[in-house]
Amino acid sequence: MKSVLTGKLCLTSLKPCNLGKCTKGEVLEYFENTYDLDETIFSALKDECSFYLCPDRLRLPLIFYYCHPSVVYINKLLIAGLIKEQVNPRFETLFETGVDEMSWDDTENYRMGGSFNWPRLSECVEYRRKVRAIVRKVIQETPLELPVTVDNPWWAIFMGLEHERIHLETSSVLIHQMPTHLVQRPPSWKYASSNSGLKALDNPLIKVPAAQVTYGKPRNFPSYGWDNEYGQMTTAVPEFEASKYLITNGEYLKFVQAGGYGRRTYWTKEGWEWRTFRQAQHPTFWVCPKGCKSGCGAALVSYSHCQPENFHKTSGGAEETVNGEQNGHLNGVEEVISVEEEMPVFRYRAMFDILPLTLDWPVEVNYHEAKAYCIWKDNGFRLLTEAEHHLMRSGSQPLGDNITSDPIFCDNLKKKSNTNLAFGSPTPVTMYPPTEAGFHDVSGNVWVWTEDHFNGLPGFDTTYLYDDFSSPCFDGRHTTILGGSWISTGDEASRFARFSFRRHFFQHLGFRLARTCNLWKTPVRVLNIQTLVPDNPITVPKDSVQLISVPSANTQMYYETDIAVQDQLELEYRDLSKTGYCSQLFGVCKQAIEKEQLTGSTGLVLGSGTGLTSFMLTQLFHKVIGIDYSGRFIETAQQLKCSGHQGSEIKIPDYLDRDRVVFKQLTWIPNEVGHHSFILLDFLDRTFNPSAWLVRLSQVVQAKGLVVIASEKWSRNNLDQRFQELGKQLSFVEQKEIESREKQRKRVTFVTIWKRWNPIGSECKDGDGKD
Repeated sequence: MKSVLTGKLCLTSLKPCNLGKCTKGEVLEYFENTYDLDETIFSALKDECSFYLCPDRLRLPLIFYYCHPSVVYINKLLIAGLIKEQVNPRFETLFETGVDEMSWDDTENYRMGGSFNWPRLSECVEYRRKVRAIVRKVIQETPLELPVTVDNPWWAIFMGLEHERIHLETSSVLIHQMPTHLVQRPPSWKYASSNSGLKALDNPLIKVPAAQVTYGKPRNFPSYGWDNEYGQMTTAVPEFEASKYLITNGEYLKFVQAGGYGRRTYWTKEGWEWRTFRQAQHPTFWVCPKGCKSGCGAALVSYSHCQPENFHKTSGGAEETVNGEQNGHLNGVEEVISVEEEMPVFRYRAMFDILPLTLDWPVEVNYHEAKAYCIWKDNGFRLLTEAEHHLMRSGSQPLGDNITSDPIFCDNLKKKSNTNLAFGSPTPVTMYPPTEAGFHDVSGNVWVWTEDHFNGLPGFDTTYLYDDFSSPCFDGRHTTILGGSWISTGDEASRFARFSFRRHFFQHLGFRLARTCNLWKTPVRVLNIQTLVPDNPITVPKDSVQLISVPSANTQMYYETDIAVQDQLELEYRDLSKTGYCSQLFGVCKQAIEKEQLTGSTGLVLGSGTGLTSFMLTQLFHKVIGIDYSGRFIETAQQLKCSGHQGSEIKIPDYLDRDRVVFKQLTWIPNEVGHHSFILLDFLDRTFNPSAWLVRLSQVVQAKGLVVIASEKWSRNNLDQRFQELGKQLSFVEQKEIESREKQRKRVTFVTIWKRWNPIGSECKDGDGKD
């Protein structure tokens, strides 16, 4: 069946751009390649209906992932000032943010169900076409100043490029879970072959001497990087040993055959809860004839790959082929094996086909399954640490000014690793040459799980273009993954790439065994966020591993504690008189609104805390939206909204209409907040990257609206300078100071009032104020 998409098909991934000496032509070529690769992966869907299915119950339908990357281009180019208008505000709201499910048993997002009215595919195809033309024009017409650094507007272009390449891999994993009758293999898609029919691969352990390792991307390295890559970590690593190869399907098969999925003793507490809920009997990309429960959602919830009809044998001993080319894994002439006949125990779900289980390919599992295997193997086995993974790369070109010290920029990359789409599948773990230390597939084939919680490196910082790319994942629930996979391209295939997933997540992800060799304990970094993760989910042999408790690099996490909640309640509710902080702040806002004769039905409070100022503003607005990134603050505000009080000391005055307030926990100002006539920004001092919040103000305030900024640190002068630096000017109206008491100190707050700056003769288009 012909694909419903008609764009250019492409299965060759180009090298990323050298940001020190690239040309516009090279950037344009890389962009076109990026866009074509994304179109190609979606060309595998046979019909339009498939775009609206949920192959993973914890993710959105595929139509979201088709449009999301193009929306990010527009939203980031707007922030950077490279374009001036939205293309389709409805799309740029609907497709802006996805879901990051908290647990394997989360309730399905309302956008996942069949009742949600997603745009037609033809509209989405047209939108992607328009965005492609806009980005092309920006690349062609924007002056290119080299080198491109994080402060250069061109950084937004490369951010869009690498973001789309991340989602190329994301979409591939989702399509990997689709029913096979709904997908088709794109032309020239090439699976790898098996090197041998070995049922058991010899996978010896290799010792790595104790050493000190330093990792992290230099700020001046001439390629795009995500925020978590920068900074520098130096760690002393005791002598350890690790498996020469990634753990293979053949090795993991022994664990499955030994009843590993049915024995509680092999699983962590969290892992066993996941296994029980999912009713997992084997890795999710293996296929058996027993109708195992799938992880699909919505209309696909009853689907299962594990059916007898997925088991075939080749008639006449014909070698299996792919599109006429011998690859060893698709049948030429097939006949169904009846259930009564002897059949293989498992097969393998490749991207688009059911294949024989290839024993020398790496197994693809989540963290819980990898940990269960380690515990089953016993003898102190565990997963690698991030520092150990870097030591295993010994022999790679030393990091220097030469950009080819990052393998993704080398011409012979496909000879060294299964990455950058060398194949459309994993490859045998013996196929590519080892590092000087003797390890195969340290880069590529499949990502590897580590033991470390995901966190920023020392010196971590964010960019105003994407403040919350990594930092919300520094929560103790996300685990670091390294090395890249066969479909990792661009920055994802870089030596500096470090990503994370929740431990129940599926990706092109595997693992290898490791253990410490002597009495020195191997450091494993875990985040000391007990309020978020009261039970430490890492289970490692305590006799050989030292758990290093470190603070989250996201300082906003510190507002998720009982102490932080009490301090915020004290600031807001201790003094409800006219001299109290919230009362004075409300008074300044009211006076400014009346003076400017402001009209409008909605107000937006950024930094709503535990809610008092938002409640007070209901005297002036029909609806108030209160936003904070602290989940504990929002939870407390919601409780106060429902009951009107907390204990006997904290009470919302009866004359305030609590029903007019809507509270939301957001780590960013997405388009869903809409446009408002009045905005109060009241948490600039506790944001990680103030510029990320300041840059959005002029985009969400209506043309004749007001912005009020309350801060102990940011007065008129430094705000004015920052707005000009960001190219998002707001015109200063006036500044006032309010004094209040906070515990044992006097608190002085600058309250500055601003209007959105408009060139003479221009008229800005605004939304209707709906959230």
